[in-house]
Amino acid sequence: MKKNKLYLFIILACFVGYGWLFFLSQIHHQTQDFDLTVCLLKRTTSIPCPSCGTSRAVMEISKGNVISSVFINPFGILVALIMLLSPFWIGYDFLLKKDTFYQFYQNVEAFLRKRKIAIACIVLVLINWIWNINKNL
Repeated sequence: MKKNKLYLFIILACFVGYGWLFFLSQIHHQTQDFDLTVCLLKRTTSIPCPSCGTSRAVMEISKGNVISSVFINPFGILVALIMLLSPFWIGYDFLLKKDTFYQFYQNVEAFLRKRKIAIACIVLVLINWIWNINKNL
């Protein structure tokens, strides 16, 4: 992916993510019993996907409840870090006409393409998925 497309994609994803979190917080303040499951897998099969609960996990982090967030879904920490750091990092690159975020992205992508690393990541996702199913998330 080219630098400008990546930066635009990340900024838009963060914008949508912040909007989604704001929407969830407003719904949560209005009613505690509102079920807003958007996961197609869970809606059709009642089985949670590996990322089910990530929004709630990020919401818990925003309240300072990191341990609770990890128990909901460990992916929440990764998503929260990306949502917090990437807009500032991309802004830094934009203002100083650098490409440090893009270089970091390329390095991470190359690292994740290594067979052993990819297999380890897949195993972690599967473990998280099994955990989500066992928690009846």
